[in-house]
Amino acid sequence: MSHPTGPIWDAIGGISRFAALATMAELRCADELAAGPLSTEELAARCGAHAPSLRRVLRELASMGVVRPVGEDRFELTEHGHTMRSDVPDSVRSAVRMIAEKGFWYAMGNLPTTVRQGRSAFAEKFGPLYRYLADNPDSSRIFDDYMTARATPFARAVAERYDFSAARTMVDVAGGKGHILAEVLRANPRLRGILFDLEHVVPAAAEFMRSQGLEDRCEVVSGDFFREVPQDGDVYLLASILHNWDDADGIRILRNVRSAMARDGRLLVLEMVLPDEDVPHVGKDMDMRMLAIFDGGTERTRAEYSVLLEKSGFTLAQVIPLTAGAGLIEALPH
Repeated sequence: MSHPTGPIWDAIGGISRFAALATMAELRCADELAAGPLSTEELAARCGAHAPSLRRVLRELASMGVVRPVGEDRFELTEHGHTMRSDVPDSVRSAVRMIAEKGFWYAMGNLPTTVRQGRSAFAEKFGPLYRYLADNPDSSRIFDDYMTARATPFARAVAERYDFSAARTMVDVAGGKGHILAEVLRANPRLRGILFDLEHVVPAAAEFMRSQGLEDRCEVVSGDFFREVPQDGDVYLLASILHNWDDADGIRILRNVRSAMARDGRLLVLEMVLPDEDVPHVGKDMDMRMLAIFDGGTERTRAEYSVLLEKSGFTLAQVIPLTAGAGLIEALPH
């Protein structure tokens, strides 16, 4: 039987293990080890690091199964370690860098203050997340890389698991560069798309659609979803949007979508859908980050989404399980 303090000490140790991963990500150690083993001195020289300090980090990473020693003071990547490279599909490097980013690290470290005062300590110090990112271009680039990496598996899953065959026009509300929309359009050649986001997002989104050869099938439109969204789409997608907002703002967004959509339209909401039971779930980890960073941002259970949708003019029809704990909620207007 494990000691009662075991889970607590494991969580404490998790901070140290994550810090080692963050160091590996920031120094691009996995990229340098991609071609084969290196000595600590060789790796430190390539990464611009202090060799004795790096050796201690590699020792921790080896205990985690991310690297392994091969000979005296030489290390190579394991299968897990290769996922930390920046040049592989489904790389997790950007996710590690995002959580270690200075503002996010501040947010998590000050979660007790947030809980005491009921307002995000991050927002109090830095302002809303997207203003912070606009003021910190390096952090914004890390965030964009993270969102791209996070969207890729979701995009494939949405395109594969939802039937768009009867749809004519899909509106991706606050869709960023449009990775999910592009995947759906490629899988459904008769479908047309509208990518809707803030004005400063539009140039990069338009360029991405051109790079995918989809500019003739996708219109890129700027605007504010608190005011209105494009009219007469028959499928509207809100992907990782509602969890940024409290219920009052979520209802405002949803009602704007409801009033804009065609009579036979459908709403798709891509979010973590928390289980009602007290069991581990990646969405609960995500919820701590939402609590720390956003004033009002929250992950929700199926029942909570059902209530939110009902108040906004929708009925929850089904939840399609996707990858990494996410779900695709289909809702119909009533």
